[in-house]
Amino acid sequence: MKRAEATAKRKILDLDRGLFLVRYSDAEDAERPPIVRVSLDREIGSDNFVILHPDAHEAILSAPGSALAVRAATPAKLLVEVIPQDANGSTTATVKVEALNPGEVSAPLIPRGEVMATDVLDLDGLRIQGHIAGRGDVVVNRDQWLGGPSSPSRVEGIRLDWPQKPAGLDLHYAVKFARPQGSASQMTAMGQFAGTRGRALPVTGVVMELSGEEADAYALSVEALFLGSPAVRSRGQRISLGGPTGREPLVGLRVDLSPSGAVVPASLAITAKAKSTPQGKVRVFKGRQKASQATA
Repeated sequence: MKRAEATAKRKILDLDRGLFLVRYSDAEDAERPPIVRVSLDREIGSDNFVILHPDAHEAILSAPGSALAVRAATPAKLLVEVIPQDANGSTTATVKVEALNPGEVSAPLIPRGEVMATDVLDLDGLRIQGHIAGRGDVVVNRDQWLGGPSSPSRVEGIRLDWPQKPAGLDLHYAVKFARPQGSASQMTAMGQFAGTRGRALPVTGVVMELSGEEADAYALSVEALFLGSPAVRSRGQRISLGGPTGREPLVGLRVDLSPSGAVVPASLAITAKAKSTPQGKVRVFKGRQKASQATA
C-alpha cells in the first residue's frame, strides 16, 4: 500500500463548527475503486474528531456508498485522501461533505461549491528560456540556473513555458532595461518572449506575478544574479528583483514554483493532472445537504 499511497490525491477543506457527513459517492473504476481516507488536523482543535462505525478501526471509506461523520466543535481542517488500490490504479472519486444541521440556523454552516483537487501539480513541465548575449536562446528547467554563479552570462530576454499549466493559475512576467532610463516591457503571458534579441540591451530587472483562482496555493521562488553584486532572492505571489542601482545587467536567473501551504477555498476548482495517473482527481462537494444533492 505504501507505493500506492505515493500516488494518492489529497485535498484540505476548511470546516466551520458543526456536524458533517462525509460520503463516498462515486468512483471512476467501479471494479477496483480507490480507498478514501479522512483525517482532521489535530493541531487546529483537540475537540474535533471523526465518528466511526462501531466495527471500524480507521477513518477509511472502502467503496462508494460508505460514509462517516465529522464533529467539529471549533473550525477545523479536513484532509481527504484518495488512495489507489495499486500503483497504477484509479484515483478518480467523488466525495461529498454535507452539513447535518440540528435545526434552523441564521446562515449556512459551510459555503456552497464544488472542489476538484489533486495533491501536487506536475511542476516539472515549467521551462525557462533566456536569450543570452553571444550564445542565443538557452532553455533550463525550473530551479536551474540560466547563467548563474558558475557561468554568468548577460541575459537579454526571457520566456516561460508550462504546457501543463492548470486553467486556474496564470503567470505573467516583465523585464526592465537600463535604457531608456528605467524602461520596462509590458507584463507578458506565459509562452511569450519579454526582452530583446541582438540589440545588446541587457536586462536589469525582472518582475513575475501569479494570478488566478489558484494563485494563493502556490508561490514563486526567484533568485537573480546581477553583474558585480551578490545574488538576490525573493518568494511570494509577486516578485520584483534588480541590482543595487537598477542598472546592473542580469547574468543569472533561477525560477521555481512550489506549493505555498495555503488552503484553496472550497469555491475554487483545481483541474490539474498528475503524471502517474492522467485521469486522477478528487471531487469533493461541500454545501448544505439539500444543495449538495443537486450537484451530484
